[in-house]
Amino acid sequence: MHTTSTTLNVTPFVFECPPMEQDPPGRALKMTGKWYWTNESLANADGNSLIFAHGIGAHKEQWEPTIERCFQSNSLKPRHQRVREAYSFDWQNHGDAAVLNSDMLENTRQNGVSAFEYAAGIKAFVRSARMQSKRIVAIGHSAGAAALLLAASDPPTPGHQYPYQAIVLIEPSLATPPMFYKHIAPVHPALIAATQMRRSRWASRDEAAAWFAKRRPWRTWDKRVLRTFIEHGLADSDIPGSGVYLKCDPRQEALAFPDVEPHFSAFHELGRISRSVPVHLVWARRSEILPKSVQDALVDASLGRVPASITRVDGGHLVVQDSPDRVARVICNALDAYAAGMDVELALPARSRL
Repeated sequence: MHTTSTTLNVTPFVFECPPMEQDPPGRALKMTGKWYWTNESLANADGNSLIFAHGIGAHKEQWEPTIERCFQSNSLKPRHQRVREAYSFDWQNHGDAAVLNSDMLENTRQNGVSAFEYAAGIKAFVRSARMQSKRIVAIGHSAGAAALLLAASDPPTPGHQYPYQAIVLIEPSLATPPMFYKHIAPVHPALIAATQMRRSRWASRDEAAAWFAKRRPWRTWDKRVLRTFIEHGLADSDIPGSGVYLKCDPRQEALAFPDVEPHFSAFHELGRISRSVPVHLVWARRSEILPKSVQDALVDASLGRVPASITRVDGGHLVVQDSPDRVARVICNALDAYAAGMDVELALPARSRL
């Protein structure tokens, strides 16, 4: 079954993640995803398969305005530059996956779902028969960027290469321990407290929409992204007349912030992967989470990190939610560079700044 969103066909799917030590015998968390495509795009065997991973507190549908723009912008370009299909995933305790996994989250994930486990789910999908021989371009935001790097952490061997042809990391939450504790850790207590205290229930979607529209960070979001949040980030209560609630439990969301080891590991992976796969880094000029000192450290070629390009765009850390068209433009530029077989400098002059 599929539904149509503008010109795109959208097919929801569910797959089982690799079992973890804390899972009951024969059970594992599930990951939910959506597959985006058109009949015309699928006919192009030379096109790119995009995979999208969201950050803490988001869900797979928040990528939809960006995905739609990527399909539209590259549809008339040479075959190797076009989007053939796109996949977007929910972290196992976010979005539809949180609803599907609710019992197991309550009983086996009292400490949350680590980004390591998020990465394991993505890795299982990327390594599945469905994705074999496809030209995969991975796009991740914040913690989702870390998860994508971890999902590709197996060193290449003869006949077993990195799964991605190119990577676009948007405001990636990567750091060494010293960088994290000096520059990022100081903002975490406020983020955790705000998340834990967040209202999670409303009488209706209309009431929720009015509530979010007046408050940060949601009031600055692109209207299309906010609409996907109201439609897909909230669930109807099982009790008739009891309104709607956040699919991602604020407690589960808050537990993601202290889970810092995956971000340290992903920082290490960036150096290794960037020497073999084009990695395009995208930074927000007004990032509230990642100061410029951290951004600069992630692109220090003297330490072995060799990005294919660096883009600085106007906006804050949630640039995916605030400016999906701008993000899509950067992704399309990266696709063009990959297809041309050469790197490009995406940091445009001030007069034509993204």
